Order: sequence, then C-alpha cells, then structure tokens
Amino acid sequence: MNGDLLRIVEMLHRQKDISKEIIFQGIEAAVASATKKHFGSEAEIEVHIDRESGKLSAFEDDTPIDPEELGRIAAQSAKQMMIQKIREAERDSLYLDYEDRVGTIMTGMVQRYESGNLIATLEKVECVMSKRDLIPGDSYRPGDTIRAAVIDVRKIGQKVQIVLSRTCDEFVLRLFELEVPEINEGLVEVKAIARIPGYRTKVAIQSNDSRIDSVGACVGVRGARIRNVVGELNGEKIDIIEWNDAPEMLIVNALKPAEVIGLEIDDASHSARAIVADDQLSLAIGKRGQNVKLATKLTGWELEIVTQRQDIAEHEAFLQDLVEYGGVDKSVANKMIEAGYESVADVVARGPQALAVVTGTGEEAATEIIETLKQNIDACGKRVAPQQDVSEQDQTTQGDSTQSDTEQIDDEDKESQQDQAARQPGKDEI
Repeated sequence: MNGDLLRIVEMLHRQKDISKEIIFQGIEAAVASATKKHFGSEAEIEVHIDRESGKLSAFEDDTPIDPEELGRIAAQSAKQMMIQKIREAERDSLYLDYEDRVGTIMTGMVQRYESGNLIATLEKVECVMSKRDLIPGDSYRPGDTIRAAVIDVRKIGQKVQIVLSRTCDEFVLRLFELEVPEINEGLVEVKAIARIPGYRTKVAIQSNDSRIDSVGACVGVRGARIRNVVGELNGEKIDIIEWNDAPEMLIVNALKPAEVIGLEIDDASHSARAIVADDQLSLAIGKRGQNVKLATKLTGWELEIVTQRQDIAEHEAFLQDLVEYGGVDKSVANKMIEAGYESVADVVARGPQALAVVTGTGEEAATEIIETLKQNIDACGKRVAPQQDVSEQDQTTQGDSTQSDTEQIDDEDKESQQDQAARQPGKDEI
C-alpha cells in the first residue's frame, strides 16, 4: 500500500503539475476527516504520511489508530475527499499559472458556441469569449484556431475559466509587440491606445532612441509590419501618431489626418477647442465622429471641433456683445479676446480682478463692465453664426459619448474587408 500511495502521488504530480507536498497534505487532511467521521470521535485526529516510505500513520490524542479499522466507509469517504482536494489543488495550480498570463496573447481552438458565447480550449483549460469580446466581422467555426488576449482568470467551482478578448486595447498592444521588435526591446514605446474595435484605432508611440523613427518602425518596409496587425484585426483601420508630452502638440497629432490651424486650451476644465479649415471639418470629426472620439480617448482631453469660419463668427459676435451690451471700447474688447476670453459668461466667471489686469482700467471699472454684462446677459450670444452645410450639421463635433462606440456605428457603414485590404498603407495612417 505504501508503494501504491507514493506511485499515486508521483503520477498526480506529473499529470496534473501539482506540487507533491500539496498532494500529501490533501491526502492527510482527507484521511483525518474520514477517520473522525467514521469513529464519531470528538478528539483531535492527526494523520501523517512519511514522504520517503509512504507509510500512513494516524493518532487520536497521541494514541495510534490501526489503519485497518478505518473500514470500507472511511476509506470511501477518504477517497472522495482526496479527489476533491486534488481537484482543488489542480484548480489552484492552473489559476496561479494563468493569472500571470493576464494581458498576454494566447492561441486556442474553438470548440462550440454556448448561450451566445464562444467556447475554446487553451492548453489545459476552457476559455470563454462573449460577443462583445469578438471583433465585428469575426467568424469562427468549431476546430478553428483563435488568437486573443487573456483579460481575466476566474475560479468557478472546481474549474478555472479563462476570459479572452479580441476587442481590448491590450490585444492591439501585444500584436504590435509581436510584429515590431523595437517595441519588444523597449526602443519604441506605446504610450496610449484608443480603439473602436473593428473600425478604427489610434496608437500613440514614442521613440526612446533618437536614431529610430518610431512611426517607420511600426509601419515597416512597405507597410509589412502594420499590415500583419491590420490583418489580425479584420482590416481595422490604424492611425499611428507620435506622442508628445505637451498637450497642444499631442492633440494636434491625435486629430490627424486633419490639419489643425488653431487650438484653444482650457486647463481648468481639461478641454480644448480645435480650429480647422472648413474643408477639414468632416475629416477632423471622422465617420460617425470616430476621429474626434478616439482623439479624446487618446489624449484624455475633452475636444471640440469648429471651423475657422465658425470661430471667426463667434469671436465677432462676442466682440459686438462686449461693445454693445457691456459698453466696452472696441480696443479693450480686442484685448480681452486676445487674453483668452471666449464669452460673456466667461467674463463673469473670471471676475473683476482678472478683467482689470487684462483691460488696465482698474478693478472698479472692471466691476462696472461685469455688472452691465450681467444685466444684458440674456441678450448676449444670440447672434446667428454662418450656417454650415447640411453634411456638417449632421456630424457631432464633441468627443464625448455615453453609448458604446461600436453600437453607434451601423454595420452598413463599416468598410468592407476587401476595401481595407486594397488600401495602400501610408506612413502615418494605415
């Protein structure tokens, strides 16, 4: 029996990759519990297995117990509990193994669909992917291989379940690490990723070596590297932009391929107003607002896009409000606009002290200007700006969104995979 016990421990250790000590401890606990239950004893039961010989010894209050007295019921109980302990140990071992792999890419095999979820096997465990973790356009059948990022590891009963995703930002990051050696080596760093899975992604990168062109490294010769990433993402459009610690430059880069000709930063509200040429508005906003939404996510700044024509019209309207309703001299009004004042409400909010510094008229005169504007505030800002084209009016100029970006995009608006494959990669946009 002793030899059989050692062989069982050795077999479990090799097949299940469980520590021998954990197996020995599980068997000891199982036998102790079964013994106590069989004899109905209230005393403390201790069981010990010699790690070298496999000899089993049991004690009740330091009194040796004959193992043969355990009987068939006790043996069966011990066997059942041993199986449970071994399964728990196997689960814990797998959990610790895969817990360290969260955020990495792994390859599994599709088994079936269950309640709308894709079930795949990954080495020793079963993996699950919900519909939202699949890229729009993904189509897998049982037996197909699938690559995805591990985003969670869960203990469910006696099993370990791995949660995979192809829509998370980490999946894009790991794909770039696989395709771009400079990223894997730390010579090029991915600073931020913003993504609408299946449609468009913006990746901000920075070179840690002045001799390396970060954008060129990610794109590769004739777009070879980026093409592999795009292929894995079902033709998802990818914009590669250069990171900049200065928010002004980062916002300008994030809004590419649109050209920004002016930028107004408000640090207090952490927002920015980007001014573009009239013919750049639709490009800056992007299809269904994708470009400005992704730029907002990437930079962390709330962005508003306006045309140069709108900006001029709004400044002129503000100037007239100051002169007409605030009794401000036109030269003073221009100083206020140059100092960053954007509306009558802005003037009121900043207060007389700040206004006095800008106008040079003294705090008393500044207070009088503010009080006059307050009295006429309902009439201010009523002037109508030049009307935009219908196509511009239909598009949002704000980067915020409470609804899922993917849900807001109709399937019919998604470019076909054939069209995506036919696109020739550029340096800054793939």
